[in-house]
Amino acid sequence: MEATGTDEVDKLKTKFVSAWNNMKYSWVLKTKTYFSRNSPVLLLGKCYHFKYEDENKLLPARSGCTIEDHVIAGNVEEFRKDFISRIWLTYREEFPQIEGSALTTDCGWGCTLRTGQMLLAQGLILHFLGRAWTWPDALNIENSDSESWTSNTVKKFTASFEASLSGERELKTPAVSQKETIRRYSDDHEMRNEIYHRKIISWFGDSPLALFGLHQLIEYGKKSGKKAGDWYGPAVVAHILRKAVEEARHPDLQGITIYVAQDCTVYSSDVIDKQCTSMASDNTDDKAVIILIPVRLGGERTNTDYLDFVKGILSLEYCVGIIGGKPKQSYYFAGFQDDSLIYMDPHYCQSFVDVSIKDFPLEMLKISSKEKYPLFTFVNGHSRDYDFTSTTTNEEDLFSEDEKKRLKRFSTEEFVLL
Repeated sequence: MEATGTDEVDKLKTKFVSAWNNMKYSWVLKTKTYFSRNSPVLLLGKCYHFKYEDENKLLPARSGCTIEDHVIAGNVEEFRKDFISRIWLTYREEFPQIEGSALTTDCGWGCTLRTGQMLLAQGLILHFLGRAWTWPDALNIENSDSESWTSNTVKKFTASFEASLSGERELKTPAVSQKETIRRYSDDHEMRNEIYHRKIISWFGDSPLALFGLHQLIEYGKKSGKKAGDWYGPAVVAHILRKAVEEARHPDLQGITIYVAQDCTVYSSDVIDKQCTSMASDNTDDKAVIILIPVRLGGERTNTDYLDFVKGILSLEYCVGIIGGKPKQSYYFAGFQDDSLIYMDPHYCQSFVDVSIKDFPLEMLKISSKEKYPLFTFVNGHSRDYDFTSTTTNEEDLFSEDEKKRLKRFSTEEFVLL
């Protein structure tokens, strides 16, 4: 009887916390996001211009976005389609209970895990679908704010894309079934892309069986001393993602590995070894390495001297994004305009979506002359070639003892980007 009473108290406590988090994270004041028509926008290596000389002629690349450096992708509608095609993952509630806890929501504590999922999802999109891919139904989502523009950009680091361009939270469009979508495709290639698109999303479902779902990530986090309800920093999430990919037994994922940089240094031979030892077939096209580099961008606040470097990373075609941000708040950064960053915000509590059911709704899951100091370094050879006592790793466990010691440096982790 005493155990039963305790269980009832725990359930009641969980319901109260869920209700509070739902109120705290669902009642979000919607603000408009303003973009300039006079400056290019970079989104994960693609450059967009919104200003025209006439209806049919696009202005030349300018303001740091040149044809030689970036893929010139087009106008505002093409940008909207590209942005909405990114997978947007947020807090959820009423999903299956997390083992070892009474939690059925990650509101208030799971934002870094969610942004880490978005980072990995973009890597999988690049691998299976390519950077040119966009979701065919992206522009079917209604949007009332897409034509709100001003010549003034918002303050540095505060450009919240929110739903003003993508309309994710205004789900007025009925869910499009998989059969209806595939029926519209003109060839086998487009059909194959849609199948992989849905497959990738299903891997991030809020289910104990989903390969990269919240439940699985928390299980891997237990080996680092983390549990459901704790706040996870970007460096810890990087190693959790690495372990999750290593342990994935899906045949489509056997050629994919994750390399986590040590002490802000990428050892080229270690990266090559990661790729060569993956369990993929002999086909090189089936293999890929996702490189994650945990770095700090300052002490009490972000050092703005790193802004140009961050923008340079987001300008790379094969960049999978950056996660991190304010203390105890993680965002997924995917692009920029001028000195304002574009990000996807996980801090919205939405209802659980069962991705195991047939035709689950996709709409619910979208979305100077100064001296320069590098954020991280690329080095030839292996890490073991250098006399660093902290570079030994034990692949049998999530973290080796040395990794655990290094991660203590990131115990606060408020300003760590990944």
